[in-house]
Amino acid sequence: MVVALIWLKGAKGRQTMRIDTIYRYPVKGLTPEPLTRADLRPGRALDWDRAFALAQGDCRFDDARPAWRPKTEFLCLARNVEAAQLTSRFDETTGMLTLTAPGGAEIGASPLTPDGRAAIAGFIAAALPTAMRGNPRFVHIDGHSFCDHDGQVISLIGLPSLQSLSQAAGAPRQPLRFRANLYLAGLAPWEEFGWIGKTLEIGGAKLRVTERINRCAATCVNPETKRRDANPVKELMDHFGHVDCGIFAEVIAGGIIEPGASIQLAR
Repeated sequence: MVVALIWLKGAKGRQTMRIDTIYRYPVKGLTPEPLTRADLRPGRALDWDRAFALAQGDCRFDDARPAWRPKTEFLCLARNVEAAQLTSRFDETTGMLTLTAPGGAEIGASPLTPDGRAAIAGFIAAALPTAMRGNPRFVHIDGHSFCDHDGQVISLIGLPSLQSLSQAAGAPRQPLRFRANLYLAGLAPWEEFGWIGKTLEIGGAKLRVTERINRCAATCVNPETKRRDANPVKELMDHFGHVDCGIFAEVIAGGIIEPGASIQLAR
C-alpha cells in the first residue's frame, strides 16, 4: 500500500502541515487498520492500539502487574517475519477479533474473554508453529498498550522523510513498514526531528513531542509482499548517519483528530 503525498497551501502560499492518514495496530505485530477519526486522550495511546499481543512462552509479562516488556518476548515482525502472513481485523463494537491464516483458515473470537484469548492463542500457534517458543498465550489488560515504548505514546512520521529515504535507497520504502499512528504531509523532509520538546496542536488536541524513534528489523518486512526485501535500518545509517525515523509524542490535551486536520506548532 502506498500512502499518497498531498500538499495543501495556506493563505500566503505556504505549505500547511496536516494529517494524511491515521492507523492503529490492535494486535502487536499484526495488521494495521486505517481510521477515519480518533479520540485522543491525555496520557494514552490511540484506543485499541497494541491492545493485544501474543506473549511467547518465555515472556515475563505479568498480568497482575502489567508493565512494558521487550518486543522480542512477543510475536513481533522484528523477530518473526511469519507474523506478516496473518491478517487481523478487530471490531470494537462487537469486541470480536478475526484472524485469517496464510492457508485461508479463519477464527473469530473475543480477545476480551479468557476463552476467546485461549482460542486465539491456539489458532496462531497452529498457523505459525515455527514462530512459537514454549506455550504462548494471547494477552490483554484493559488500559495497557503493548507498544515498543515504555509509556503510552502516539507515533508520527513525515511522509517527506520517507520519500527522502526512498530516494536515497533507490526504491520505494512503503510507509507502513514503519507502523506509525499518524503520517503527516506538508512539512520538509526530516523536519519532525526539530520538534523534540515542542507541542503540536491538532484542533483541540495537544501532543508534546518527546523523542525520535530508532528503528529495528521490523522495517525490513514489506507490508505488501509480506517478505523481508530491504534493510531500512542500514539505509538510514548509510545515507543519514542515524537509524531514526519518526517521533513519539505524548497526548497532553485530548480531542478528536481526522485525516486532513491541520497541525500547528505551538508558539
